[in-house]
Order: sequence, then structure tokens, then C-alpha cells
Amino acid sequence: MPGTNLTREEAQQRAKLLSVDAYEVELDLTGAQEGGTYRSVTTVRFDSAEAGAETFIDLVAPAVHEVVLNGHALDAAAVFRDSRITLPQLREGRNELKVVADCAYTNTGEGLHRFVDPVDGQAYLYTQFEVPDARRVFASFEQPDLKATFRFTVKAPEGWSVISNSPTPEPKDGVWAFEPTPRISTYITALIVGPYHAVHSTYEGPGGQVVPLGIYCRPSLAEFLDAEHIFDVTRQGFGWFQEKFGYAYPFAKYDQLFVPEFNAGAMENAGAVTIRDQYVFRSKVTDAAYERRAETILHELAHMWFGDLVTMEWWNDLWLNESFATYTSVACQAAVKGTRWPNAWTTFANAEKTWAYRQDQLPSTHPIMAEINDLEDVLVNFDGITYAKGASVLKQLVAYVGQDEFFQGVQAYFKRHAFGNTRLTDLLGALEETSGRDLKAWSKAWLETAGINILRPEIETDENGSVTSFAVRQEAPALPAGAKGQAVLRPHRIAIGFYDLDAAGKLVRTDRLELDIEAAELTAVPQLVGKKRPAVVLLNDDDLSYAKVRLDEVSLKNVTAHLGDFTDSLPRALCWASAWDMTRDGELATRAYLDLVLSGIAKETDIGVVQSLQGQVKAALELYAAPEWRAEGLARWGAAAQEQLRAAAPGSDHQLAWARAFAATAREEAELDLLAGLLDGSEVIDGLAVDTELRWAFVQRLAATGRFEEPEIAAELERDRTAAGERHAATARAARPTEAAKAEAWASVVESDTLTNAVQEAVIGGFAQADQRELLAPYTEKYFASIKGVSETRSHEIVQQIVVGLYPTLQVSQATLDATDSWIAANDPSPALRRLVTECRAGVERALKAQAADASAA
Repeated sequence: MPGTNLTREEAQQRAKLLSVDAYEVELDLTGAQEGGTYRSVTTVRFDSAEAGAETFIDLVAPAVHEVVLNGHALDAAAVFRDSRITLPQLREGRNELKVVADCAYTNTGEGLHRFVDPVDGQAYLYTQFEVPDARRVFASFEQPDLKATFRFTVKAPEGWSVISNSPTPEPKDGVWAFEPTPRISTYITALIVGPYHAVHSTYEGPGGQVVPLGIYCRPSLAEFLDAEHIFDVTRQGFGWFQEKFGYAYPFAKYDQLFVPEFNAGAMENAGAVTIRDQYVFRSKVTDAAYERRAETILHELAHMWFGDLVTMEWWNDLWLNESFATYTSVACQAAVKGTRWPNAWTTFANAEKTWAYRQDQLPSTHPIMAEINDLEDVLVNFDGITYAKGASVLKQLVAYVGQDEFFQGVQAYFKRHAFGNTRLTDLLGALEETSGRDLKAWSKAWLETAGINILRPEIETDENGSVTSFAVRQEAPALPAGAKGQAVLRPHRIAIGFYDLDAAGKLVRTDRLELDIEAAELTAVPQLVGKKRPAVVLLNDDDLSYAKVRLDEVSLKNVTAHLGDFTDSLPRALCWASAWDMTRDGELATRAYLDLVLSGIAKETDIGVVQSLQGQVKAALELYAAPEWRAEGLARWGAAAQEQLRAAAPGSDHQLAWARAFAATAREEAELDLLAGLLDGSEVIDGLAVDTELRWAFVQRLAATGRFEEPEIAAELERDRTAAGERHAATARAARPTEAAKAEAWASVVESDTLTNAVQEAVIGGFAQADQRELLAPYTEKYFASIKGVSETRSHEIVQQIVVGLYPTLQVSQATLDATDSWIAANDPSPALRRLVTECRAGVERALKAQAADASAA
């Protein structure tokens, strides 16, 4: 939106001029049930380093009624424009500002989001402020290094709950007056307001420590809330983090609030974490969903220290906040007995690193420590590099300096910078002190450059099969066209694993060597000379480093025949990931990838890996398969999915995963008959509970294939009159294979702005169906005619949904690439919009290359 940007230079100038002491924020939310606007009164006390200086405070509001600076009323109409209030003639030393405004509820998941539950008709509110949206609720100096205390006073309807960063007080006459927070940044303040259901407990730590815990959700979800399980994960995290970080939990309580229509997974508001309420599971899910939820819970808890207690100075270090939380959450899952997920690093390799590898091969790839010039830069930087590559590199750093030394450095860092702001050099300095390693060269190689290295083994053996020469070859493929910077070779800390087949036909590790790989094309490994060559040599065993790994010819042959026979889940996941990466790169034909998956997936015990493979096969068949072979590949996959569904143990996670995979690919009449029969009860598969969420998966597929129309969708919605049901119905309606359905869906998203963020996402999710390419073809031209206007009139979250979700990804052709290039040349889009579109374009370019590779394998 025009006028809402903030440059790094402006933030630096403001930080030199100001130090902020305290905010007092009064909100009147008594009209929340009806919506519209609400009264916001902000009083902020701050010091200025100069007399007579001028600065500004940020505010996004429909109307400003009063601006009083140091007792003098300013002309609100004159000083408020472009989402800023100009503050002239500051005093040296203490200043006090009061701003009275009308602020607006949103339906986009930004600022103060308002949602009405169709079950009880009640309104539910929550704030989401990262990156720059506290200014939508109260006047604020909206940058992370201007920390202050916050005292919230909220007037709300009787019988509602009001939760914030400080412990919830008893209301008096409908007013909740909270105690001030410790010094925190604006973006981690929070308010959650409404008739929420609550469950309370405590964490009891060392030395008599007692931390009040709360879990909240809407009453319509209360019957599904497994609070004790969530509390258990939370307590395990408290214990592990406090031990490893050497610093007691820094806030007065810890609430976790499952809120509706949340754009992200969760948000680390200090002491009041908001989490998407799809994590309150209404139906049976696999253990992979519980593992993902637990990682999210632990990720946000880790942020209480890294991000909230100690905060980045500016958004170029956003990666460190997110990467640290991701790394430590997975490390906690893997280390703490009783978390149920000792194979958490398998999930990390399978999910996070796959995301990172994909992101790092886009034209928008960037160094982990990205150059963030303004807020528009950071808004599109919540990506696979910021989270997953950064966490992968932290895992590499831990291997490089040693785990004990790493956490000793972290402990010193927290003690030294508590409630302050830091730069990366502050953390690296602490780690250098505890490890004795010089991290400057490491930082330059890993954090200040973009791209992925490829590691390949080069092995020579004698006639007896003994290794006579072993080396690791490192490559630095050129960065994608349009990417900034140059590819570089890096130092890697890796393990090399030797795997052999045992008497039972299982691949077991027989030897392991951990070593440093030089930042060079070839690193000799003399330690392995003289050893017997195993069936499989696996570089980057235990997944210590961040690199694409390739297998030598002998290992590839044995892995192809025995991938499902590894006794441990992590090496299997690494080999699966390598195969998928080769498929995306056009080095392995889609039909060969399908053969590999079909030969090994039945032996895969890790349910998260199974579900990833199912999704990757579907994507490969829809995007990377040669068009003339695609139907054959889909038929093979559909038949295999049904076979696995019927063969899976009744009531098992694998059975549920295969039911969903089958529903996603069913297309033959007999397959669709089975889905319809499972819905109406005329077909039964032993142990398969066709519950609410699974029913919707079946309904959506039947709608997409033309078997179900509006009457069937409406009937299903009548069974599930909830917010989730309304979203699922919106997806089903948009999925129907008719011109009218597509036109209606398009108009509701692009030509109107009345849909909430969640419903819009649901419509977009139904709109683009892989077996409707011809029907969708006319929308390529409409897309490019619309997105510039959309980007100029909608909020960031809404723009991103539309630009990415409606891009003609399924129209894999040179014509799509040409249309994209012509639009970019003619429209000179903003950097953020250009990035979104060029990332989508890269997907089509990659698909064209993969389709050609698949065709050549015919």
C-alpha cells in the first residue's frame, strides 16, 4: 500500500534520535461484535537527543482526532498523512505524545483481525503485528530496535476474555487494565479478545519456579482441544530450553491461543503466542501432523528467548530469529525423551531442507543474511532461506564449533544482551569466545553468499573391492538467471557413511567418518583408503551440512534397488530427497522417479516421509511428466494409491495417508465410484473412519471431476456448519470444471475484496485444478491484466495469495514464460511484486526442462 513503507536508513536515523520509554494504549472494543472501527488512544513517552528535531510516528488509521505533543495540540489534518504523524520541534530529553484515532478491524489477518464464528455468531479478535502492523492498532515507532514497555487498557463486552503479554487482570466495569510489559519490540505485543474457551495449568521449574500456562480456543473447537498433550510438549520445551539457554523464562506467564484465519503457523508474541486453529484437529490426523504442531509450539517457545528477550536491530537479521527457533525446536524434539519424535531430524531433512533447496534455486535466491533496505523487502523474505536454509546452516555451525560450545556461547549472548537489540556479530563473537573458532571466514562463506553446493564422491577400488582413492568433489552451480551475486565453494563439516546389506537384506551403517571438507573443488579423504568398498557410500550422512548430495554409480544402483531397506529413517530420507532433487533438476525422469517411489514407499515406516513422497509424486506427474505420458503415470499412481489404501493396517496412519493420496488423484470412473461409496456408506474399508475432514477431501475431488455439483456441496456444508466447513465448501465450488464456476471464483477473489483471508485462500486453492488446463487457459491473460491493480489496492498478505495462487503455473509452455516477461517489461513492478512473479515464472521454466527430460527417457 502507498505510504506504508519504511526504509532502513529512516529507521537508523530515528533510532539515533530517539529512545522510547513507555506506551500506554487504551482501546475501546465494545463494538467488536458489529465491526467497523474502534477508538484507539496512545500515550508514548520518549527521549530525543536533539532540541528542535523532527521525526514521525507510524499509524495506519481511517481517522485521527487528536495529536498532542508535549501538551500542545497539533493540527491532525496537517501532520497525519501517508500513515505517518509528523512530530516537529521535539524537546531535548523527555517528550510525551498523545494520539487519539479511529482504527479499523481487518479481515486479512493483519493488525486487529475480526472473525465471526458461524457456530455461535460471536466475534473473536486477535492481533498480528509482524512485520509492521502494530501501527494498525496504535500509534507506534514501528521498528524492532525502539523497545519500550507497554501498558494496555482494554474495554470489551461483558463475558469476554482479554489476553495480552502481561497476566490478565480482573476486569472492572468491563475494563481490563494490564500491568506494563518488560521492554519489548512493538511487533511482539498482542491482544486477543473474545469469548474464548480457556484451560490453565503451570510449568514448575528449578528453584521453585512456577510459570502460569494457558491454552485458548473458540468454544466451537473446545471438544477437540487436546490441552494436556499441548501442555506436555510445552513443559518439555521449557525444561530443555532453560537448561540449554542458561536463562530463566523471561516473562510472567505463557499463553498459547489457537485463533481463526491465521495467515502463518504461529506468532511469537511475548507470553501470548497465537497459533492457527487448524492445529486443533477436528478429525483424525497422522502422527506427522502432531509432530509438526509440536515443532511449531517449540519454535514459538524458543522465540521467547531468541527474538523476544534479545531482538534483532533490523530485519536483515530476521533469519537469525527464525533459523535459531527452527533449529532449537527440532533439536529439542530429537533430544528430549518423551516428545515422541526421536527422528525429528528426519522430518527436518525431509521437509525444511527440501523447502530450502527449492527456494535457493529460484531467481530470488539471496544470502541468508539478506540485504533488507525497507519493509517491502522484509515482507517477502519470510521464505525457505530465512527459515530452513538458515536453520540448516546453524546445524552446520553446531557441528563446526561443537554442541556444548555452541550453547555456552548462546548462554553468554542472552546474559549480555537481555531485553536489548543485537546484530549477528554479537552472537558470532560469543561463539568465537566459547569455541575458539574464527567464524569470520565461515560467516562470509555461509551467510553472505547465495546458492547451493553439490557434493559427489569420487571412489577408486582395486580388484578386491578395497578403496584405493577417495575424494569429495564440490561444485558451485551458477546462480539462476537474475539472481544477485556469484556461486562459491564453501567449507563443509560432513559425515561419510558406509552402508552394507546384512543377512536380512537390510542396509545398515558399518562405518562413519566425520571431517571438514575444504572450500575447494576436491578434498582428498585418505582415512578411507584401504577400507572395503560398501554397497552404499552416503555423503553428508546424519545431514550435518547444507548441500545437494549425489551418489556414485554403484551406490545409486544399490539405493535404487534397496532404498526402502535402510534400517534408519534419516539415510532413507536423505536418499529420497536426493532423488526428488534430481527429478526437479531434470537429472532423473519423472517416470523413473515414479518407479523408484513405487518400489520403496511400501517399506517406508516414517509417516511424514510417506506423506511428502505422496505430494512430490503428485507434483511430478502434474508438472514434470511429459504431457503425452502424464495420463499413463497418473493411472499407475492412482492404482498404486488404491492398492496401498486397501493393504494398509486398519485404522493406521498409513491408511489415512493413502486415503488422502487416493482422493487427490482419483480420476477413473471406478475410482470416483469408490469415493462416492465411501461417502454414502455403500463402500467400507476396514478401519477407515470417513470423518469430517476426510469427507471434505472426497467431496472436493468429486466436485473437481464434475461428479458433484452445488446440491451435493450444499448438503455437505449442512453437515458441517462451521468456519472450516465454509472454507471447504468454497474450495469445492471453485474446483468445479465449468466456465461458470471459474468465473464466479475469479470474480470473488480478483474483482471483489469482501472475502476474508482464509476464504479467499480456500477459493484460490480450488480454482487451479491440474486436470482443467484447457478450462483455465483463458485466465492467463486475465491474470496479467489484473495483478498490478491488485498489488496497488490490497494488503500484502492478500496480494501474495492472489499473485502466487492464481499464476498460470499449470500452463507449462514457452508462451507462459513470454507472457510473464512481457508483463514485467511493460509494468515495471515493485521489487516485492517482481519477486513473486519471477518466482512463479521459474517454476514453469523448471517444469519445461523436467518435461523434456522425461520425454527423452521414453
